[in-house]
Amino acid sequence: MIKQLINRYKRLRTEHFLAQTHPYSYAFVGMGQHSLTNLYPVLHYLGVPLKYICVTSERKAQMIAQKYRVKTTSSLDMILNDDEVKGIFVSATPSAHFSIASHILKSGKSLFIEKPPCQTLAELDALIDLQQFHGSPIAMVGLQKRYAPAIQIFRKRLAKEHLVSYDLHYLTGAYLEGDALLGLYIHPLDLVVHLFGKPEILACQQIAPSSYLLMLHHPKITGTLELSTTYSWTATEESLKVCTTSGIYRFSQMEELSYEPIPSTVFGLPSEKIRPWKKSIEHLYTRNNYTPILHNNQIHSQGYFNEIQAFVEAVEGYGDNVISSIKATRDTYMLMEAIKQR
Repeated sequence: MIKQLINRYKRLRTEHFLAQTHPYSYAFVGMGQHSLTNLYPVLHYLGVPLKYICVTSERKAQMIAQKYRVKTTSSLDMILNDDEVKGIFVSATPSAHFSIASHILKSGKSLFIEKPPCQTLAELDALIDLQQFHGSPIAMVGLQKRYAPAIQIFRKRLAKEHLVSYDLHYLTGAYLEGDALLGLYIHPLDLVVHLFGKPEILACQQIAPSSYLLMLHHPKITGTLELSTTYSWTATEESLKVCTTSGIYRFSQMEELSYEPIPSTVFGLPSEKIRPWKKSIEHLYTRNNYTPILHNNQIHSQGYFNEIQAFVEAVEGYGDNVISSIKATRDTYMLMEAIKQR
């Protein structure tokens, strides 16, 4: 009997997944390493029908057509004039994002664009205005950390906590691809804006050409950040510690989230000085490296799966989980511009 129930559950789970089909067609602009590694696998898993892949290289277009059996084009206008295409993914050269996004928003189609969507706050405001004027239903930025399971769990607990301070470290090796602020640090800066609200810069020290020490004050918390490219790519560190009046939350690489209660006080005196304190740690989220299923894949734990699923569901009208709209990133761009001015 138990075996029959298990088999029935597995069958229904598979049938539910296979029944999830998509009525609209989509297009993808760009074919770089990030797209191949993190975005295309999710689209394939979800069965999102890509009608076009748009690239400027004729040689790459031929190779894409052979490998993916999809129509390739170098003409964005061809895609924009196709009524079957309702949503467009963009992950191209960052310097070209603003121009591409502008054309898509003018067409009224939904847009998913990888970070950075543009280079400046003025360009971001122009994109916001275009979306509102032309009525594009969805305009979403690929800031996947907002969608990471550990972050979503933490946000639910935030409402019950009295925040004190946070300490964030985002440490990598040398970054030669462009502006580290836009290409790398947009992620941790956007994350603290998303979690804690609009910040004010209390202190900003540039300690190397692309490295900063920051102190930010948000409405209910103050925090410090070390953003640096003077470390190593083989031993990168992305950690966040959040102190509250009840305990300490610790994130490690977006793969783990733990909570450690702090000892109570008796008339201001720490109880751990009166009686022995047994330290306990609650593991709120941990990626299981043993079982190779979707939820234990880094594409899921880092938020890529959830962000793409949120975009597709919003385009098709049965989801409202987009939390990284172009408009929602304005405070992040204001913070980056303030850092540049400092």
